[in-house]
Amino acid sequence: MAKKSQGSGLVCAMCGTIDSEANPVVEIMPGLALCSDCVDYIETTANAELAQRKSGRADKKKGRNSIPKPKEIKEFLDQYIIGQDEAKKYMAVAVYNHYKRIQRLDEGKQDAEDVDIEKSNVILVGPTGTGKTLLAKTIAKLLDVPFTIVDATVLTEAGYVGEDIESLLTRLLQACDYDVKKAERGIVFIDEIDKIARKSDNPSITRDVSGEGVQQGLLKLLEGSTVLVPPNGGRKHPEQKMIAVDTKNILFVCGGAFDGIERKIAARLNTHTVGYGQNSSDAKKKRDNLMRYVMPQDLKSFGLIPEIIGRLPVLTALDPLDRDALRRILTEPKNAITRQYKKLFEMDGVELEFTDEALDTIVDKAIEYKLGARGLRSIVETVMVDAMYEVPSSKKKKFEVTAPYVLEKLSQNPGLNQA
Repeated sequence: MAKKSQGSGLVCAMCGTIDSEANPVVEIMPGLALCSDCVDYIETTANAELAQRKSGRADKKKGRNSIPKPKEIKEFLDQYIIGQDEAKKYMAVAVYNHYKRIQRLDEGKQDAEDVDIEKSNVILVGPTGTGKTLLAKTIAKLLDVPFTIVDATVLTEAGYVGEDIESLLTRLLQACDYDVKKAERGIVFIDEIDKIARKSDNPSITRDVSGEGVQQGLLKLLEGSTVLVPPNGGRKHPEQKMIAVDTKNILFVCGGAFDGIERKIAARLNTHTVGYGQNSSDAKKKRDNLMRYVMPQDLKSFGLIPEIIGRLPVLTALDPLDRDALRRILTEPKNAITRQYKKLFEMDGVELEFTDEALDTIVDKAIEYKLGARGLRSIVETVMVDAMYEVPSSKKKKFEVTAPYVLEKLSQNPGLNQA
């Protein structure tokens, strides 16, 4: 109820502010007076609530049409990633099915047979520099569900120096501002999963705190259970209140190079990786890309425990990048490294051009260093560093990178020159 203060006008019914020139109090209706600050607060809060409700109704109205179809997801990936069609298909289907599961949960639908659709976690296998992490980062651009990329190399068993397994979910919570309901329907990409392989194919008789022990800890996360997650990391803040997160509807995508697994595959296929063998083109092609024949038993031989392999039912391999693929990676993707440098030079008013011979030379060096697409960037960075230093201060309007210029700059770098 509006009250009169002694000799100073109305008093705000919400905050008790006395009427003044700085914050006037007005009588909204008989018996109710509000100051201008409280009126602004009410208006802002009401507008935000109405906008949120409208947005919620719009999302429901869109329904199934708002879910990107697998072909649409793959087309989006094609803009940023060259090749790897098989891996893109697996990822597109996994993400699409994840969307559908989330929508079914939101709508509260149940089939007549009461079918419980389970998630299918994915594992990507491929040599370094073939695009496993890039695949995950590109998917993240398209998604409207919480997404995070975590590294398995820092994980150890509870009680040892390193990160707790539950810290994977801390990153997911941070990605959605600690909204537990959103986090429980997110996607987690676990990179370098091969680095937690146990040291031998036999069960460990001693503590393997960063290998087999971590795999055992990941089981409950991958399968689906309620996990107590420390919001700020577990070991630095042991007194904090834990957050309960149900991982049943979190999609896990794992990636790893699995360096040396080709020998396991070759042994299973009885294919010679060295020495004399059949000279047919089919046999040679088979030896050159053994990774495409990877099977769950090869992961077991490499050091993943059977329980964790069973919780990663979708297994796909990324192809090694050939010369043609590396050449296309330099120029075709939306965020190609050459396009990035052209944009940087354009900001200084300079037109940058790479000759075809220069691009071919960069690709040849990347193949020589055997670093995959990752090697392309390190080579281009080395080649361009002097130009990036000098050109902004010069009056040049055009700069051309030629093959001799590339070779000259690489020869000046002792590290790359000796590689």
